[in-house]
Amino acid sequence: MDSTRTTSQKAPEERQHSAGEWRALAVCLTASFMTLLDVSIVNVALPSIRSGIGASQSGLQWVLSGYALAFGLVLVPSGRLGDVRGRRGVFMVGLLVFTAASALAGAAQNETWLVAARLVQGVAGGILVPQVSGFIQQMFQGAARGRAFGLLGATIGVSTAVGPLLGGLLIQLFGSHEGWRWVFYVNLPIGLVLLPLAHRLLPGRVRREGTGTRSDLDPVGVVLLGVGTVVLLLPFVQQREWPGLGKWLLIPLALLVLGGFAAWERHYGRRHEPLVNLALFHRQSYGLGVFLSLLYFAGFTSIFFVLTLYLQNGMHYSALEAGVSIMPFAVGSGAAAAVGGRIVTRIGRPLVALGLGMVVLGLLGTVLAVHQDSTGSVGLATALPLLFAGIGSGLVISPNQTLTLSEVPVERAGSAGGVLQTAQRIGSAAGIAAVGSVFFSRVGNSRPDWSSGLQLGLVTAAGLAALALAVALVDVFTGPSNAPRAAGESGA
Repeated sequence: MDSTRTTSQKAPEERQHSAGEWRALAVCLTASFMTLLDVSIVNVALPSIRSGIGASQSGLQWVLSGYALAFGLVLVPSGRLGDVRGRRGVFMVGLLVFTAASALAGAAQNETWLVAARLVQGVAGGILVPQVSGFIQQMFQGAARGRAFGLLGATIGVSTAVGPLLGGLLIQLFGSHEGWRWVFYVNLPIGLVLLPLAHRLLPGRVRREGTGTRSDLDPVGVVLLGVGTVVLLLPFVQQREWPGLGKWLLIPLALLVLGGFAAWERHYGRRHEPLVNLALFHRQSYGLGVFLSLLYFAGFTSIFFVLTLYLQNGMHYSALEAGVSIMPFAVGSGAAAAVGGRIVTRIGRPLVALGLGMVVLGLLGTVLAVHQDSTGSVGLATALPLLFAGIGSGLVISPNQTLTLSEVPVERAGSAGGVLQTAQRIGSAAGIAAVGSVFFSRVGNSRPDWSSGLQLGLVTAAGLAALALAVALVDVFTGPSNAPRAAGESGA
């Protein structure tokens, strides 16, 4: 570890990153893949869960939304915990709990057991994931950091899109009645292999330089942010289960609580290091990057939600066939994210704008393909536009993450990354609610029009991506520079 501390003091362009740091990154990315996969893999397993344990519709909704809700709740506090107490220990706790919760989920005998296990899984995933962006900030500088975030972006894109395929394959192998259990059991060998590797390869705690403020976990800030996040997410994740308009009154209540959180952070930050240093948002790269991420994930995540429902319920595809049909997006996203991470330090925000434009065009092309061919071969007809949209998505996620965190100091990397990922979770929940409403307006009646529902849903998702494009263009034309500054060199 001494050699790491010595080389980390060199300028970013002089730093030679060791093979050990790239192996440590591989551990982080594998764990991220496992936790993010569980966001999408369960979608195709819902019919199997229903037949396996007789789960109700409300129970199935909580199997999905409970994970997302718990995940988003702890992102920022756990990121802060890693900043203050050391990321390796927090990462390993999250990994251990996630692996154990996966075993409990797979062994569930009723829906209450399964929902409880999914809530624990979500908390563990939310503990683990923000440590990854913190480790990247800690271990890499300069262009190497862009490449590392590129690999993280590829992991995010591929894990989200490949989930339905892997879930379908497992259900095909183990049967529709019990196959859903292996959707969770698949995490066990991965977690057990990663734990000793994490202990051996991940760097230990970084010594913080004096900042003039005392460091602690800001318990009042944790409570205010947690309550505000849960109240904001609840009406979105429970949209179909809570009829009527009353649930939307929770949104202004959530904004009030979050406003109280912001006021507390300003007060608390005068003598302590706050949970979220609001000065980060004075940096245009960070503030606009977080907002762009929220909008993009609203459109991005909802694509797979409506596509999976359309293919399985509307076109009567098997879980495996539905997963194969979505694969072109995953292939394009994974390949482009790795490339985008390598070139983002030279091109900057225009690369993100290009990717968003491709996503919009690819989704509209998918709409056209569905409109022209709503037969059983629709999976083949949508392959090319989904591939094009996936390539665009790969140029959005990792480059935006690199640019957004480019001016965040290492000692705040966990909490800053947690805020960014919380925005992604809020965007995902809101996008699924919005796009799902449009989709179900055409399919939720006695004569469902699946093709029309999918087309309207994808147009809505494209509109959300277009809003993210507008934010990217604002940054392109008003930002101080297109290319990111040397990451981690400036404080907030």
